[in-house]
Amino acid sequence: MNTLFDKIWDSHVVRHVEGGLDQLYIDRLYCHEVTSPQAFDSLRSRGIRCFRPGRIFCMPDHNIPTVGQESPIQDLVSRKQVDALSANASEFGLTHFGVMHKNNGIVHVVGPETGLSLPGMTIVCGDSHTSTHGAVGSVAFGVGTSEVEMALASQCILQQKPKSMIIRVAGTLGKGVTAKDLALFLISRMTTSGATGHFVEYSGSAIKGLSMEGRLTLCNLSIEMGARGGFIAPDEKTFEYLKGKEYAPVGEAWDRAVASWKTLKSDEDAKFDKEYVFDASDIEPMVTYGTNPGEGIPVCESIPFSSNDKPLAYMGFHKGESMLGKKIDYVFLGACTNGRIEDFRAFASIVAGRRKAPDVVAWLVPGSWSVRRQIEAEGLDRVLEEAGFEIRQPGCSACLAMNEDKVPEGKYCVSTSNRNFEGRQGPGSRTILASPLTAAAAAVTGVITDPRELL
Repeated sequence: MNTLFDKIWDSHVVRHVEGGLDQLYIDRLYCHEVTSPQAFDSLRSRGIRCFRPGRIFCMPDHNIPTVGQESPIQDLVSRKQVDALSANASEFGLTHFGVMHKNNGIVHVVGPETGLSLPGMTIVCGDSHTSTHGAVGSVAFGVGTSEVEMALASQCILQQKPKSMIIRVAGTLGKGVTAKDLALFLISRMTTSGATGHFVEYSGSAIKGLSMEGRLTLCNLSIEMGARGGFIAPDEKTFEYLKGKEYAPVGEAWDRAVASWKTLKSDEDAKFDKEYVFDASDIEPMVTYGTNPGEGIPVCESIPFSSNDKPLAYMGFHKGESMLGKKIDYVFLGACTNGRIEDFRAFASIVAGRRKAPDVVAWLVPGSWSVRRQIEAEGLDRVLEEAGFEIRQPGCSACLAMNEDKVPEGKYCVSTSNRNFEGRQGPGSRTILASPLTAAAAAVTGVITDPRELL
């Protein structure tokens, strides 16, 4: 009568601590340059080494530029953080995928695509969107810098066990409807606090029908419902995706692993703290109109009259207006939400044979060097270049204003990233979250467009 979440969590509890906390063993710790420096400094001041360095992987992603990575980083603060991660990894004997390394990229893209993130694992990183890794059937969640230090020192953290939730999505997604649209739909229905305090398991035929890239996108956005994390039970699609990855088991170890992974599912009579059911046929291509991911509507609908006035004032929108036809200035394809090969294929499927709108600035940023190599191997770079687009180097880029890719004040950006908070993409920037298909449609028309019209 156990949920899959219970099974993974409980099997990793070292001991229960007075006050309701669990000492939880962590299988994989990822470190990037922003949330790890203080943790390493604290270890250093206490004379402590990393307990299990082989389970810790470091890579810069937030601050690195997406043009000219061959040269020293120009921003001094960014360079200092990136250099500090490199030095800390070297000092403490940790694997480091530095700038221009073949495995460098956004940590939440690199983990699954290299087989570092595997079913049944507990995974943490000092980054809220660590929930992404739940797509492979792991319990993955973001932690603070103090917990990063705990994991470095002991490979354990102290954590309150979240409640369990299951969201079942029945049916099949329609034409032009992607995992990103599914996620934005769920957040609009659940609100940005609807899953607070819970770990979400996604289930149902629509979820099973998602590709692994789509599952990664969905789990990535779990945090935007307030959830502690989100995950999907592993299946044959998961095993096929992971087989042959650089860090995945091989030979007999692979066979043993798969046999074990096949047991990772909730019991038929498992009891969840909350359950929700949705129908995939109700979902259309989505866009946001406000300043949180829950303020989303189908692209063909008008801004609700019940909307909050403050977000609309920031965005320069009005109640009752249609989102269709609104002029945009920037398009961003990338981030740990939509920076994978499937996202570039989708974008290219819209822009092929068309041209980028002349007054639109487009940033197309792969989530990793592996994704960029695959883009080139499939010839997508040529398709995109013929349409007037340029592929940049990997990084978090315009997801957040911590590098050079900032949207100017007052400008509108259709973004495939995960957050549309005020100033998220640059001071005064205005963000409209959307899928790669919807972003591509806006890039070639210069306005918000229903991608189904161009498919």
